[in-house]
Amino acid sequence: MSGAPADERGPVRTAFLGTSWFAADVLRRLAAADRAPVLVLTRPDRPAGRGRKLTPPPVADAARELGIPLLQPERLDDDAVAAIAAVSPDALIVCAYGAIVREPLLSAYPLLNVHPSLLPRWRGAAPVERAIMAGDAETGVSIMELVEELDAGPVQLQESIAIGPDDTYGDVAPKLVDLGSDLLLRALEHVAAGTLTATPQPDEGVTYAEKIVATDRDLDPDAPAREQHDRVRALAPHIGARLKQEDGSYLGVRRTTIADDGSLQLLEVQPPGKSSMPYADYLRGRGVR
Repeated sequence: MSGAPADERGPVRTAFLGTSWFAADVLRRLAAADRAPVLVLTRPDRPAGRGRKLTPPPVADAARELGIPLLQPERLDDDAVAAIAAVSPDALIVCAYGAIVREPLLSAYPLLNVHPSLLPRWRGAAPVERAIMAGDAETGVSIMELVEELDAGPVQLQESIAIGPDDTYGDVAPKLVDLGSDLLLRALEHVAAGTLTATPQPDEGVTYAEKIVATDRDLDPDAPAREQHDRVRALAPHIGARLKQEDGSYLGVRRTTIADDGSLQLLEVQPPGKSSMPYADYLRGRGVR
């Protein structure tokens, strides 16, 4: 970037790499703040749903909605790198892209990665779910540089929010979108002014947020009630916890609470092939009063 004063440089030109709904909402926030990127890169369309219909990722939908040029490369190959260079960005924004960013991009531009955790806690694919599942009382967003090691780069900006004892993923994630967008806009101001700095992550306190897999959904009836409740909260409403029944089928568990006696109380469930319903209605349907 040039050495001109910030007020002479104008808005920072960025390219945006993202895929998930979280990234799509951050992209919309950038556009609403008149900081839309000049190019968006996301993952290719993939089969989704029971019909396995080819479906664009949320960021692709958002880019088209906003009228931003869009690329969907299978990988960040030479063609993708050249396409980014062609728009002469001052910085790259990465948010839930779902693919590893490697050289030469790591060194070619300032990189702002929006990661929804208080790094170094919960590096990896599912930081929001893992924080809630672990019973963490707080989480947050880190704006960080990208390096070869997963989510290990220096942190440029970071702020926290509280996680209430009954907060679900659906409660927490939108707050992190708002916080992440605000921090990202602040980081772009620092880029424009040439004042963006970063602090290396400490070696202590590193944890990894592994991708959510099918077995993460399973509730253990013998586990402490708080542990089961935290698992339900972490996966609600987008994935859903489940409880194996005597016949081998699974009862979806959408909402729970901790009763006064300390036991787990089911509030909302989803029987196989049916919509969610209050647990009391489910019991009545089975002749249990």
